[in-house]
Amino acid sequence: MSNKNRLELYFTAILPELRRVAEPVAGRSTPYTLFFSISDGESRARVVTARGATLDEAWQRGVAAIRESVQRRSLDVRWLRIDHVDAIEEMNWAELNKRLTSTKRNYFRFGISLDAAFGNAFLETELNGNAMLYKGGEIAHCVVNDNNFLRYAKARHGITALDFADDKAVWMFSARGLFVGEDLAVHRLAGPGLDMGARASMDKIAPPDDAGRRIIEKLTLGDVEHLIHSSSAYLATQVNDEGKFRYGWFPCFNREIDTYNTLRHASSVYAMLEGWEVTRDEATKTGIDRSLAYLANTLIKRVELPSGERAAFLVDINGEIKLGGNAVSVLAFVKYTQITGDEQYLPLLDELAAGILHMRNPETGMLIHVLNYPALDVKAEFRIIYYAGEAAFSLMRLYELANNERWIDAVERMFGIFIKEDYWKAHDHWLSYATNALTRYRPKPEFFEFGIRNFAGYLNFVIQRITTFPTLLELMMAAEQMVTRLKTEHPELLQTVDVEKFYYALEKRAHYLLNGFFWPELAMFYAKPSAIVGSFFIRHHAFRVRIDDVEHYLSGYVAYRKYLLANAGNVPT
Repeated sequence: MSNKNRLELYFTAILPELRRVAEPVAGRSTPYTLFFSISDGESRARVVTARGATLDEAWQRGVAAIRESVQRRSLDVRWLRIDHVDAIEEMNWAELNKRLTSTKRNYFRFGISLDAAFGNAFLETELNGNAMLYKGGEIAHCVVNDNNFLRYAKARHGITALDFADDKAVWMFSARGLFVGEDLAVHRLAGPGLDMGARASMDKIAPPDDAGRRIIEKLTLGDVEHLIHSSSAYLATQVNDEGKFRYGWFPCFNREIDTYNTLRHASSVYAMLEGWEVTRDEATKTGIDRSLAYLANTLIKRVELPSGERAAFLVDINGEIKLGGNAVSVLAFVKYTQITGDEQYLPLLDELAAGILHMRNPETGMLIHVLNYPALDVKAEFRIIYYAGEAAFSLMRLYELANNERWIDAVERMFGIFIKEDYWKAHDHWLSYATNALTRYRPKPEFFEFGIRNFAGYLNFVIQRITTFPTLLELMMAAEQMVTRLKTEHPELLQTVDVEKFYYALEKRAHYLLNGFFWPELAMFYAKPSAIVGSFFIRHHAFRVRIDDVEHYLSGYVAYRKYLLANAGNVPT
């Protein structure tokens, strides 16, 4: 199909829905303002603004401008998005800057026009996709980046100078949109304005964080499986022929993150395996095989311990041996063995687990977090709380695979320390995984109580957290398995849990994570959409896409899929 014919099909598909949802903005001489955004999937979206006294007038102007742009650039249009303005508020830059200061960085969800006629206007997605309101991770709130603002204003509108004086007028607006891609399915996109009844005073409400992406009112099994397939396949595309990952990207300007972390290599392979267990995608399996081989043969070093026992350690690029690195390596190799039946890594698994047990203080039993390689002397007794839960969970998974009492006995001793030291206060998802696994074989009340404490008092945080924080879904999914078991095994222990609130928090977090997915209607506004579409990002870190970011979203949704299947889509009570 020619590009011209495809574009006309997009127009034909989207117009009827636009007629249904677009409404005039009251009090405007030209009450309809439309933004037409197109992308070939390889380059940042080209956006044109069209206004009219009627919807048809704005539509015809926008269509003509897009046709001309496509013809002039011979652009192969893959995606079309149309946003319609539904509320406008005039203010000055002093007032707008005050609102930016009270908004978390990259969480400003409104558009900005530099003039009343919207001749020089920018969608929220344009502002964020070009880092126009972002000056680095050291500043917690939104702030105008003069250089980035001018750079894009020149490219978009031909502007060569900008005036941000406090008394200079500026217009903030909300918009909702529609998106159509190659399958010709039209998706409605949420917006921060009329959806919240804020036609006249947008400052009185907190804009919904799903603004700008497709509306999914209830996650279906098909939705979740799409996310799993997309993100696991994305990770596979990041594995090179050697088996090493491209570590990550800052997508606003397609800047690759030029560092590495071997722990995150191993944990990302583990997540890929979880995804492949669902999808059985051949390309994903190829990526898994390469990255596992690189992990086993290059990143992991075999040693002989002072006791004479053979051990193995995952070594980072700076010569550090991290407890968590060995742990997630065990998780990856156990998962591979379980779902493929290939036992080639069993000897290595025993050596990695021996390495974990070596990383204990012989006097206190406390886990040592970081050693130096190759001396194996202690670099840091403690680094981060996650390592303890990772170690315990990995040994439980190895116990389930190999049935060696050495591993579960070690975990039980670890939990004695976890309980004594109140590790539950960290509300760590790895500890939740580990507790759920341990109690299947050692169902002691104190272990269950620890597991309950790890999440029960944390539900408000899970519900209200503004960032996507994907490990919260992992925490809730591991906790849900325990809650389900306690209903029949120890119902008295659930007295301290608000079960209805628990399931509400679980569903809220599962849906909230959709705001961290690079849907094509979002990816199209970044420098190289094809490098990020179908992945997950962290908004407050400049929309960063890193392999470990993707892995946590992926693992959470794999667990959520199991939950949906177990409950046939119904939330238990």
